[in-house]
Amino acid sequence: MTHIWQGLRSGEWLTAARMRAYGLILLGLSVVALAGWIAICDGLLDRNGQPIGTDFSNVYAAGTLTWQGRSAEAYSPPLQHAAEKAVFDGREVPFYGWHYPPFFFAIAVLVAAVPYAWGLAVWLIASFAAYLAAIRAILPRPETWLLASAFPAVFVNVGHGQNGFLTTALLGGALHWLDRRPALAGVLIGLLAYKPQFGVLIPIALVAGGRWRTIGAAAMTVAVLIAVSFLTLGGGIWHAFTDSMNFTQTVVLEQGGTGWQKIQSIFSAVRAWGASVPVAYAVQASLLAVLAASLAWLWHGDAAFELKAAALAAGSLLATPYVLDYDLVVLAVAIAFYARYGLDRGFRDFEVSVLAAAWIVPLLSRSIAGVTTIPLGLIVMLTFYVFVLRRAVQDRADVAVGAPSIAQA
Repeated sequence: MTHIWQGLRSGEWLTAARMRAYGLILLGLSVVALAGWIAICDGLLDRNGQPIGTDFSNVYAAGTLTWQGRSAEAYSPPLQHAAEKAVFDGREVPFYGWHYPPFFFAIAVLVAAVPYAWGLAVWLIASFAAYLAAIRAILPRPETWLLASAFPAVFVNVGHGQNGFLTTALLGGALHWLDRRPALAGVLIGLLAYKPQFGVLIPIALVAGGRWRTIGAAAMTVAVLIAVSFLTLGGGIWHAFTDSMNFTQTVVLEQGGTGWQKIQSIFSAVRAWGASVPVAYAVQASLLAVLAASLAWLWHGDAAFELKAAALAAGSLLATPYVLDYDLVVLAVAIAFYARYGLDRGFRDFEVSVLAAAWIVPLLSRSIAGVTTIPLGLIVMLTFYVFVLRRAVQDRADVAVGAPSIAQA
């Protein structure tokens, strides 16, 4: 037991050979499972009667409604469900709600311009390529391609036909370009407004860091997106969106319509344990306050940018009450920045093991939460965030006493 503990502490157990082997095994199993799942499907529906790409069906249906000049109907659950059934020739399929701001109709229209299977393929391939490019830019090492591709959250996102790749590409790209091209970073952050729940902490970090050009570019991008949506879809689309938010909040989030085991937030955890909605919101708000204060401190200080970026990526997942397991693709940004820092400056106790836990947890979080109500994904993300802050504090203390860095020791 002592040997195992020492191995976890030092991180020596995770050799380069083991990383490669684990990555290849998971990637291979994921590809085989995906191919087998598709092979036994009944046309575009799987054996459970769910569409291939499940959640993608709501994007495709919203796109078809837009082509028909009926985009506002996507925000009406009965009409959206009818459109989803129409995509599959009237066959009964589960309802997948459309909860996005109006400017995300741009993606929906594009994918709905071709048959469903082609639209899903183009969407996943293009967004996956953007995801890989962002992570490789952050951590330009040969093993990045394999580990980023084999990251279990990738498989979860593919199974749902979801937008985790796009979210990760935008946030990762913005952080990568923040110092070198602040205006471009701002544009990418502005585009991330299609997923507004992940933008709660970004303004706090940017203000604390004095990133005014990026803030300006982000604000301008959002303004342009809103203006274009008004011009192309009309002002009524925003009324439909705001009216639909009550359904999203009450049914999908507060009542757990999506499933508590799928939602990875502290809000979902305390609701799964039987707490009331007000208590759950109070707990989530308390965590948000701690995250905001610690991020402001980190970004205002002189900590390494990699630590600031890793904390912002992980904190953005923790800050929102509505974060699904496919959204954990964003953890790749935090892992890449933290790994880059550790490879350059040296790793401290347990850091390698925490990185490994963050990498593997999307594979386990839903099933463990479903069986035990233990929110493993949340626990790992909180631990990761604490370790990033701890590293910033330790490095500052070393500088204060003139201690050599781990890499120099």
